[in-house]
Amino acid sequence: MKDDERDQDQEQGKGSSGPFGRHGARAYQAALEAVFAIPIAGGLGYWADSSFGTEPILLLLGLVLGFAAFVVRISRMRRLVEASGEGEESEREEQ
Repeated sequence: MKDDERDQDQEQGKGSSGPFGRHGARAYQAALEAVFAIPIAGGLGYWADSSFGTEPILLLLGLVLGFAAFVVRISRMRRLVEASGEGEESEREEQ
């Protein structure tokens, strides 16, 4: 009986990946990457400004690049979530 329940959990995406499943873990990772892209790029720009003496220019460039990386990562995460939603819908229709 427990083997049947475990098989059903793995088919539904639960199993060893936790309650969110594999797609949820990827989405969480992508969200963290997206959120940390802005401060990391801004910090690198600030460091470069203090090293080269080009006060606000490289900081602003770093923030712009960090925001661009944020937008790209969020759009990729959206496609991942939409693709996993379509996969779940097709599995429900088959049953």
